[in-house]
Amino acid sequence: MTTTNSPIKFAYWVPNVSGGLVISKIEQRTSWDIGYNKKLAQIAEASGFDYALSQIRFTAGYGAEYQHESVSFSHALLAATTTLKVIAAILPGPWHPAVVAKQLATINHLTEGRVAVNIVSGWFRSEFTAIGEPWLDHDERYRRSEEFIRVLRGIWTADNFDFRGDFYRFTNYSLKPKPIDPQPEIFQGGSSRAARDMASRVSDWYFTNGNSVEGIKAQVDDIRAKAKANDHSVKIGVNAFAIARDTEAEAQAVLKDIIDQANPEAVHAFAHEAANAGKASPEREGNWAKSTFEDLVQYNDGFKTNLIGTPQQIAERIVALKEVGVDLVLLGFLHFQEEVAYFGKHVIPLVRELEAKAAAEAGVRVQAAE
Repeated sequence: MTTTNSPIKFAYWVPNVSGGLVISKIEQRTSWDIGYNKKLAQIAEASGFDYALSQIRFTAGYGAEYQHESVSFSHALLAATTTLKVIAAILPGPWHPAVVAKQLATINHLTEGRVAVNIVSGWFRSEFTAIGEPWLDHDERYRRSEEFIRVLRGIWTADNFDFRGDFYRFTNYSLKPKPIDPQPEIFQGGSSRAARDMASRVSDWYFTNGNSVEGIKAQVDDIRAKAKANDHSVKIGVNAFAIARDTEAEAQAVLKDIIDQANPEAVHAFAHEAANAGKASPEREGNWAKSTFEDLVQYNDGFKTNLIGTPQQIAERIVALKEVGVDLVLLGFLHFQEEVAYFGKHVIPLVRELEAKAAAEAGVRVQAAE
């Protein structure tokens, strides 16, 4: 059992990209503009959410025609809140690590340490070729990302930084001011062997696509064992699309409507691009490698995590995820503002009750054993 005593954390996908979080023609009372997102960040903060994750997209497609850049958008959300942490997604290739290190160090000072970064190794080949960036093989993208992370940490902690890698070179480089401690958290995603191995060496957090409790446990156990061997520790976040309703029938009806109204052309186009990331891994176990059409209607397999039902059902499933080692749940919603508020009012308190009950029972068991 890999359960942690710390309360499980909650994050939400920032809808800074148009089209919402499902590739469907169903109504989504969600907007990608800054006014909507500032209010959403404030609602999330008041509702018990710990993090927000800004998306990075460079080109239109799959129902996402408009995209705000992630770092500047994250800063705007941080300026509108007081405790929420915002994770800015960035792509090695389009970004140079010195630029990211300097951007985040400044935002870190302006927000008293509330900014983090998500290193996205890249899955959208057309996005890279459209802007003239080389498209590396699957495992090479993760090798570059690992160098990127090592460079970020070096710049943030050392003066006269030197680095000689296959992708980045630094000579006697000093960044000042450096971020305030603790250093900005570094997140990464992926489900492939290369992604998991990278997380076990260098990342603070590992995000995986949605999956069953059993599937997630296998990944958690694998990463934690390798991290221990590397004298490293990494926390685990899982993607989920939440549909919390007063009854299970209502929630399942919403899921059915989302899938029934899916945009087949956009889903199949997304599936084609996703195959470059999922099936391109040598062991064919990367993100989306085994995803069905229905799974791909939600960009990151969020339906698979099955946070669909009543608040009680969802809370119990979240605690089950925690019991296999999940530290954070990254959530998407259909109607963000109202559903984040509902989730904070009806689901998170139940999760905290269940956590407290489990902790009390564990204490009783320890006392009995003594």
